[in-house]
Amino acid sequence: MTQKRDHGGGLDAAITTYGGTRSDWLDLSTGINPMPYPLPAFSNDTWTALPDQAAFARLYDFARSFWNIPKDVAIIGATGASAIIAALPHTVASACVHIPGPTYNEHGAAFQAAGWNFSDTPQDAMVVVHPNNPDGRIWKASDLDTPFTIIDESFGDVAPDQSLIHLASRPGTVVLKSFGKFWGLAGVRLGFAIGDPTIIAKLTDLLGPWQISGPALTIGAAALSDPAWANQTRARLTADSARLDALITGQGAELIGGTTLFRLYKVQGATATQHQLAQNHVWSRSFPYAPDWLRLGLPATHRWAQLESAF
Repeated sequence: MTQKRDHGGGLDAAITTYGGTRSDWLDLSTGINPMPYPLPAFSNDTWTALPDQAAFARLYDFARSFWNIPKDVAIIGATGASAIIAALPHTVASACVHIPGPTYNEHGAAFQAAGWNFSDTPQDAMVVVHPNNPDGRIWKASDLDTPFTIIDESFGDVAPDQSLIHLASRPGTVVLKSFGKFWGLAGVRLGFAIGDPTIIAKLTDLLGPWQISGPALTIGAAALSDPAWANQTRARLTADSARLDALITGQGAELIGGTTLFRLYKVQGATATQHQLAQNHVWSRSFPYAPDWLRLGLPATHRWAQLESAF
C-alpha cells in the first residue's frame, strides 16, 4: 500500500465544510512563521530571464555563511524541500531504510515510491527530522551512523545552536533545509540539500537545470544575508510560543512538545476541539494515529484575538 502524504493545510476543504472565506480563517495547521520576511525589490530580469549561474552562486554563498556549512561539502537548492525529499532515495541503490516515528511522512512515501524496504532498526539508511515534526524531538550525532543518512532540519532555524550541519562532512550524509517555514514564505518553494558531494551531484542530475526560479533566488539571497531579522524573529517566536502554551494548557491541555513554530498538545476529545475551533474559523492539525493529539502553529500578531475567542 502506498503511504499517504499527510500534511497540514488543506484550508479549502475546511472552508467547504465550515464555510467562510479564506480571509476569515486563521490557519494554524502548519508550522509556518505567520510574520514573513519582507519581500525585496525585483528587477525585470528576475521575471523575464532564465536564472544565471551568478545568481545561484550568490544564493549559495549566503547559505554557506548563514548555516556555517563546512567547506568540503556540496549544496543544491530546489523548488522546496519536498522536491529534494522525493528525489533523494534515487541517489543511492535501494536497500533498507529506518525512519523513526511518529514523524513527517513525506520521507516514508518517497522511499516507498523508490522501491526501498523499511527496517525497525538502523541498517543501510536512516532519516531523522531534527527537530522532529510533530513532537520536536532533538537528535544527537551519536544516533546517526548509517551509510546513508538524511537529517531533515526543515524546522531547525528556530534553534541554530542545535543544528547538526557539521555532520554534512560525513560520507553518505545529507542535511536538508527548508526556506518556507522559518522565513514564512512557503509559496516561494525553496529548499536545500547539503552534504556528500557524490550524492549532491546525483541529486543535481535528477533535479535538472534551473532548479530555483529567479524570484526565489532573489528572495532567498536577501533573507539569508539578513541575520538580524533572523535573530529578532527567533525572539518573537519564543515569546509567542510561550503565549500559546499558556492559552492552551489553560484550557486543560498538556504540552507534549514541538518547536517555537508549532506546538503539540494532548487534548481530551481532540476531534471535538478541532471541530469547535473550525466552527470559529481556526484550522488546526489532528493525527489519525494519535486521536488525543492536536498541533497548533502560531497566529500572526494581529490575529491572536480570533484564537482566544475561539476557546
